[in-house]
Amino acid sequence: MVHTFAAINVITGAVTNRLSGSCVGTRRKDGLSKTKRMQVAFAHHLLDIARAYPADEYPEVVIVIDNAPWHRGRPVDWALRRYPHLTLYRLPPYSPQLQPVERLWRPLRGRTTHNLLFDEMTELQDSLRLGLTYYRARPQAVLKLLGSLWNPTTSAEA
Repeated sequence: MVHTFAAINVITGAVTNRLSGSCVGTRRKDGLSKTKRMQVAFAHHLLDIARAYPADEYPEVVIVIDNAPWHRGRPVDWALRRYPHLTLYRLPPYSPQLQPVERLWRPLRGRTTHNLLFDEMTELQDSLRLGLTYYRARPQAVLKLLGSLWNPTTSAEA
């Protein structure tokens, strides 16, 4: 299984993402549970965001998240201490409609995984990377996915 972390800048349409490798089963040889591995992967995603939005240019970066268990824990706390300009804004339970990145997942899956059979995990990862590259290269398409509710410069008529 491949897990994809992504963040969308709701002003520019820029996408920052990270693919996390196979997390099949509950424990692997490293002894870490899926939740612990996902916490580490999410912490690395936060580091990616911090590099994309350095504190000297962006004094506060608000990251909207849901209440998934991997959005908290020691690795996440470590990343937030390392980059204090990152702030996590937790949504109320059962409110995916409030999460901007949710509007990216369906078109991304349609572009990369629907009606496709992958013989190897690397083929799935490559397909996801290509799909994410497509959206990273087209911030206006991302803003269009978000719609006028997230982008004040987009008219409601468009």
